[in-house]
Amino acid sequence: MENCENREACEKRLWSHTANIPQYKQLHGDAKTDVLIIGGGAVGLLCGYFLKNRNVDHMILEGRRILSGTTGLTTAKITPQHGLIYREMIKNIGYERAKLYFEANRRGAEDYRELSKIYPCDFEEKDSFVYLMKGKYKGQDSREVLEREAEAVRKLGFPASVEDNLPLPFEPAGAVRFPNQAQFNPVKFFSQLAEDLNIYENTFVRDILSDCVKTDSGTVKAKKIIVATHFPILNKQGAYYMKMYQSRSYVIALENAQNVEGMYVDGEENGLSFRNYEDLLLIGGGGHRTGKKGGNWEELRRFAQKYYPDSREKCHWAAQDCMSLDKIPYIGLYSGMAKDLYVASGFNKWGMTSSMAAARILSDMVMGTSNRYAEVFSPSRNMIKPQLFVNLGETTVNLIGFSKKRCSHLGCRLKWNRAEHTWDCPCHGSRFSEGGELLDNPANRNL
Repeated sequence: MENCENREACEKRLWSHTANIPQYKQLHGDAKTDVLIIGGGAVGLLCGYFLKNRNVDHMILEGRRILSGTTGLTTAKITPQHGLIYREMIKNIGYERAKLYFEANRRGAEDYRELSKIYPCDFEEKDSFVYLMKGKYKGQDSREVLEREAEAVRKLGFPASVEDNLPLPFEPAGAVRFPNQAQFNPVKFFSQLAEDLNIYENTFVRDILSDCVKTDSGTVKAKKIIVATHFPILNKQGAYYMKMYQSRSYVIALENAQNVEGMYVDGEENGLSFRNYEDLLLIGGGGHRTGKKGGNWEELRRFAQKYYPDSREKCHWAAQDCMSLDKIPYIGLYSGMAKDLYVASGFNKWGMTSSMAAARILSDMVMGTSNRYAEVFSPSRNMIKPQLFVNLGETTVNLIGFSKKRCSHLGCRLKWNRAEHTWDCPCHGSRFSEGGELLDNPANRNL
């Protein structure tokens, strides 16, 4: 494993040094398929896998290399414990739908457990914890919040508990514990799963039409199209540029630190997360809305210096996540007007089980098979949420005023990211290198 000395090296991160990622040829000329999948990350590869197993003609187009995006940047926790969400979810959408959300993600975790027996990937059973620091959380006593969350999860049929005496270098108010969850090496897993799929790399999709997509090297006709591009790239339908924003988060991998014997994440939005991989401790945090200021790696390094003064940083990297309006992903028909166009996005930093749930739902939908979980994730659900107005406000502010750089997506002012030396869009999260090369969508062309 190499040390990351610059941004380009860090983009190759921890996981890609531990697995052999297969290479695929570029598409040249026109083609056709029954189901076209755009995106070679977790959702796209899993959709391809399930469709292949059902003998469905499929094709996956990846604009760069497979696993070069968020899937290769994850801390790879496999659990339906997606923060302190279930008490609030039961209140907002009702017990039955909250249970379907939980079960879809719990089934996703079990799918990884079974598939890891076929594709060895350093799969390890670990308890999962969401902790809170002492004091107040959203105006309420932190300990009471944890107790109420555990009670809500138990009502959903899962044995959650509140635990003390955690092996962390500070003393939180406690943590909600999910027993027998898991962590793994995502690139080892997906690089094996991808081997027999029909994949074309370095084939960037520029436009999506009703029955085909346009690439730089040809047109692909398809009966069904799945958009698995992290942030949906088609602006004409779905209003995803209004109902999502993107968030940056940062990770450092430390040698000679601590074995925390589990997976930990702060219930606060921009708190710290912890897990081990082999002899490394992975600490995540420093997050912020893309295009805004945040703690980035410096926050993590200050923490490491304080609590692990004898440790050494082996590698560091950053990730980007799509955040939905209500903490539930968008999985299903791209919009109410779409007939054969599907999407999966807005995983709210919990992309592993959400990707598996999405692949199960979408592979059923394109086959015309009903899926009991689909209604919970419908992209056409009510958009009137407080976060919608925050997103609209950010867009309005950043569409007006002078700027040296404007996003090639919808023209918002770009902000310079000093930590990563990139131009970032605070409206919808597109990112560009210092020289203007596209790094993250929804933009689909350079500056």
